[in-house]
Amino acid sequence: MLPAMKHEHFKQLRVLALTVACISANAQVKGELLALKTANVANRIKLHYVERGKGTPVVFVHGSLSDFTYWQDQLIPFAAKHRAIAYSRRYNFPNSNPTITGYSAIVDADDLASLIKRLGLGKVTVIGHSYGALTALFLATRHPELVRSLILAEAPAVSLLTRLPGDDAKVGNAMFADIQERMVAPMKAAFHKGDGDAGIRVFMAYVFNDPQAWDKMSGSARQETLRDAREWDVMMTRGTLFPNIEPDAIRGIKVPVLLLSGEKSYPILSLIDEELARLLRNNQRVIVRGAGHQMWFQQPERCRTVVEEFLRRNEGAMPTHESAAWGGTVQPSLSPGLKGDALWLVPALAVHPRDFGSF
Repeated sequence: MLPAMKHEHFKQLRVLALTVACISANAQVKGELLALKTANVANRIKLHYVERGKGTPVVFVHGSLSDFTYWQDQLIPFAAKHRAIAYSRRYNFPNSNPTITGYSAIVDADDLASLIKRLGLGKVTVIGHSYGALTALFLATRHPELVRSLILAEAPAVSLLTRLPGDDAKVGNAMFADIQERMVAPMKAAFHKGDGDAGIRVFMAYVFNDPQAWDKMSGSARQETLRDAREWDVMMTRGTLFPNIEPDAIRGIKVPVLLLSGEKSYPILSLIDEELARLLRNNQRVIVRGAGHQMWFQQPERCRTVVEEFLRRNEGAMPTHESAAWGGTVQPSLSPGLKGDALWLVPALAVHPRDFGSF
């Protein structure tokens, strides 16, 4: 059973739904009015996005119960050195795309690939949070020619829980069964009845370990949340919430990957991140101190500093696990502001991530 999220984290989560910065033709991002643009990425599928800056493209992908405004505090700072783009996934505000059977993170990844091509971005760095990180992971396995590097903040690659090695196998299988029984199944039942409110109630009760979590929110906050819940309606009735991703496909990802994990996040996501660190051939993992799953809200400057350092090291280069810069030793060149803020784990082959030292 997942532990309850602290009340502070709960309030920060609500920012996902309470930030309504989009109007008919523009979007307010950190005090600046940016043009809200659209791109046709598939038959009758149109995605809204905002962008700022020039240089190597960085694409931000939001998680569930969210939209492009999730990244409003990050877009402008990243635009100082990059072409920063934040978009809303297929069924999230302000998109109004037709319902199509078979929707999942795989479809989101193909949409993202089409967006990258439509905008002529070439190889991009993708920064994904939660379900957006799962989307980015599928992008790298399905469209590797489009990816320069990945920053994944706790991708819910739930299918990996059934494929864990050694002592983690029993725990992983139990967690997978619990998610299916107490979250996915009742959510599906609710959405099939057309009761999105009940479906969200199930999710909130599960992740916060509080049956009354949904009721404790104001009516207006619930309505804002439901606005961004259409993706779940489509997934639960005509698609798949957690599509299977093969470990071998993850092993095949060659580009540099930065894994961001919240020190106080859910055990399920921490276990998945450990497995991703084991599978990915070229990765670094950072545990963000004092943060949970909503690390980009709870520690925005720390997350940005870590990511910018990662991008600086890998700009124009894609080392493999055999490169000296990505060996099994901790890199000493972190910015001074990171001391005490983040715990770096640098993996080596055939060694479990939890065995690595930290500083």
